[in-house]
Amino acid sequence: MQRFLPLLLEVWRLACREPRIAVAAVPIAGVIGTRLPCDRLLIRRLDLVQGRLETLASVGAQRGGEAPAHPDPGALGAWLAADEPMLAPIAALPSGLAPLVPADWQGAVAVAALCLDDEPPGVLLLGADDPAAFGPEHPPLIRALCEPLAVALRNDRQLRELRALREAAEADRRSLLQRLGRQDIADTIVGAGSGLAAVMRQVDLVAPADAPVLILGETGTGKEVVARAIHARSKRAAGPFLRVNCGAIPPELADSELFGHERGSFTGASNRRCGWFERADGGTLFLDEVGELTPAVQVRLLRILQDGSFERVGGQQVLRADVRLIAATHQDLESMVAAGRFRADLWYRIHVFPIRLPPLRERPEDIADLARHFADRAAHRLGLAPCVPGSAGVARLVAYTWPGNVRELAAVIERAAILGEGRRLAVAEALGIEPPKAPVTAAPTAAAPGIGGNRLDAAQRTQIAAALRACLGRIEGPFGAAQALGINPSTLRARMRRLGIDWRGYRVARRLAT
Repeated sequence: MQRFLPLLLEVWRLACREPRIAVAAVPIAGVIGTRLPCDRLLIRRLDLVQGRLETLASVGAQRGGEAPAHPDPGALGAWLAADEPMLAPIAALPSGLAPLVPADWQGAVAVAALCLDDEPPGVLLLGADDPAAFGPEHPPLIRALCEPLAVALRNDRQLRELRALREAAEADRRSLLQRLGRQDIADTIVGAGSGLAAVMRQVDLVAPADAPVLILGETGTGKEVVARAIHARSKRAAGPFLRVNCGAIPPELADSELFGHERGSFTGASNRRCGWFERADGGTLFLDEVGELTPAVQVRLLRILQDGSFERVGGQQVLRADVRLIAATHQDLESMVAAGRFRADLWYRIHVFPIRLPPLRERPEDIADLARHFADRAAHRLGLAPCVPGSAGVARLVAYTWPGNVRELAAVIERAAILGEGRRLAVAEALGIEPPKAPVTAAPTAAAPGIGGNRLDAAQRTQIAAALRACLGRIEGPFGAAQALGINPSTLRARMRRLGIDWRGYRVARRLAT
């Protein structure tokens, strides 16, 4: 083994320098080729549950995707347990291992398992054109190469997971900004200087303290917006902010989602999974609708709040996570504690600093500013000219009770923008105070049977008709109605078919007019 040390050290160095195994495999194959008679190298990840192979690195051969035949999980499991490389002419390879080798390979092959205790197994394949290339002196070196290559396989998987998490976080950020109508997450909160002034003073007080926060308020009052404001003003601002809707997690999966699970801990757990607390390490975890958690999950949540420790499902190792918890609910948790439906000790833990968000009906001074904010957002999303609500429209908005709070106001303003066709905000029609006004069109629109009673369909028909009229019946292209409306042309055609709108009527009418 001493004579292999320089080669093994070089392989370790190359494997640790480059976490992408497809890139690291090229110089590693060159180093291995100085001591082994191989012409090709493949590194594959094995999925024993589905019986599939994924090629991660290929040197000197065409990159393979799926194996030509599904591997036998039983035979492969026995071979993995033996942990011994197999060197043989390809024609004499055991039937259980033959599916691992690409169909176009000829000559001899060395097949070795790349296994770490907590990782999905991988396979190293070294191919040679000469059927007698590998001899009895080669297995010790191949066996020694398996450990650094298994570590490289794990580094590659972790890098992929990090990229996936980063992409998911960025997608979540873009989705949030789109829902809030903002360009940046740090934009000013509408009403921060008026109806939410007291709330924002509380936010400024508690943000640096790193204490648990409980946000109370009716549905649609903006609890997530306040939670993000606390995170942005805290010392954890550079860390992750993760939101979990506790009401959307099935009770049987709550432990796995929050705390993670080990591979094989239950049926379908083919890989180890990090839970939300691990992912939020160093940042903030926002548990929305915390009152929906089952009593069993409340016990585990209490433990991690007490000492920061937890265990993955099926695991025995005690892990720690440095997470700031912000919880939110629209329910009366105090009454739930009295009724025995929520643990009193958990209530005391998360109720360190409660913040109550007032419903929109208690902050009428913010309605005009919110309406303008949502009108700008609607104009951007729908491709309409921006309009602001007039004094009569604002008065109607202020007089409404808003059971759905800010979320309902956003929907009403968007509906008003659609009904107003970009020329005005039809607030009265959007609130149902007045019937929608019939649009003035330049061409007749064929109505599909049974259409006309649905107010939303009428609003969409009006919006699409206005866009087609302005675009002379064109649907696609830079001057088409689809681009003006900000939707895919196929989506627009589908909506037109459903609503009974014929684009040809608009094009013919415009030609006749000219």
